[in-house]
Amino acid sequence: MSAHWLFLCGLAVAAGASLAVVAYLRRSLLRILVDLCGSEDRARFWLAFSNVTVTLVPLLFALHQRPSADSHAAPIFEFADQLEIALLGLVISVFVLGFVLGRFIPRGQTAMSEKQAANRVA
Repeated sequence: MSAHWLFLCGLAVAAGASLAVVAYLRRSLLRILVDLCGSEDRARFWLAFSNVTVTLVPLLFALHQRPSADSHAAPIFEFADQLEIALLGLVISVFVLGFVLGRFIPRGQTAMSEKQAANRVA
């Protein structure tokens, strides 16, 4: 397999993994963002922003890892190197998203403790 096809296959797998994570997080992330932003319009903007970030960061990492045409390594190892760096970008982007969201989630009473407090008053 030529270095060009190997590179494109790596990009395709990285894009597929990123889109799978975006699809997996979409519904839960929207609910959290609506709660934090106060309106669905604002939440949808931040959801779109998050989706673009989680999709593009791994692709940028994968674009940086180019297979060498004169390399003596087996093509599968070159592919694995590109996929590894793309998945690292994916993990970093998801962790940063979680960290940022976590900073904006109010501390203190949780939904469960609010219900317990309401039951005690009644």
